[in-house]
Order: sequence, then structure tokens, then C-alpha cells
Amino acid sequence: MRAKAPAPSPSPSPLRRPAPNAAAFARDPHAENDSHDAHDGVDTHEPLGTDDPLAPLPPNPYKGNRGLTRAWYALKHSVNGFQVAIREESAFRQELTLAAILLPIGVLVPVDAVSHALLIGSVLLVLIVELLNSSVEAAIDRISLERHELSKRAKDLGSAAVTVALGACLATWGFILWPVVGHWLGR
Repeated sequence: MRAKAPAPSPSPSPLRRPAPNAAAFARDPHAENDSHDAHDGVDTHEPLGTDDPLAPLPPNPYKGNRGLTRAWYALKHSVNGFQVAIREESAFRQELTLAAILLPIGVLVPVDAVSHALLIGSVLLVLIVELLNSSVEAAIDRISLERHELSKRAKDLGSAAVTVALGACLATWGFILWPVVGHWLGR
């Protein structure tokens, strides 16, 4: 019987770099991570496969609208979101009532333009954070209504974010209006 000749080793792919041997790695442990080789501009990275988490996602069939049509539908969804928040979320209604009182005051109080922006922005920030908190709570309730530690944690974190926004609003109004009120009372 004749001995078979050893099979020729496969030629390395032009897209794949050969793995460094142990001795080379011991001399330079970063050699494998060096992507600037003398390959004259040839990209040494493999193309992304369909199972690669960095591969681009397929197009979403629900996001086909573009331009003004997309903007119109976004506006309709935003109005629906406001309607749901006003109808279903008592905390949002309370904060919206507070905003209806504070926003005109923030516009009319005699302070500089930056202070007007801070007063109005701090009130709007509370509304924004409350809407985000309500959306997190709705998503968690959609997944499951049973008690779970991670669900509790997510809801508590959202509530903490609203508390921070309310504290920032209170501090902003206090810092800006304290001198104005002190000036009015000092007359």
C-alpha cells in the first residue's frame, strides 16, 4: 500500500489574518489587535454574517413612511400619547396642572432671558421624565403583571428619575426667584 501524500494546507483567506503563534504573542500581546498591517489598504476584517450581532438589521416593515408622511404619523402618535397620559396617568395630570400654573409665571416674571429659559425648561423636564416613566411602567405591565424584583427595580428607578426632575425644578425656581421675591418684599 502506498502512503498518501499529505493534503496541501489550505491557502489563507485574503480576508482572514493567520493567528499569531504563542512565541509571537508572548513578545507582543497586542499583535493580534493591530489592524494596521502592511496589507496595502486591504480590509482584514471578515464580512458580517446574518448571525453576527453587529450585522445590520433587516428593514422594519412598519417603518416605511418617509419625509412629511413620517412626520405626520409621528405627530399623530405624539398626540395619542398625550391623550393617553392625560386620561390614564394621574401623576401626569397633577404635573400638567402645575405646569399650567408655573409656565405663565416663568414667562412673566421679570428676569433675564436665560432665567426664563431655565424656569420653563425645568418645568418641561418634569413632564418629559414623567412621560418616560409612564412608558417604562406601561411596557413592564405589558410584559407581565406578576410581581418581580426586576420589574419593581425598573419602576422604582423611573420614579426616582421623576423625583430628581422635580427636585431640579424646585431648586431652579428657588435659586432664580428668591432674589426677585426678596426684592419685592424689601420695598
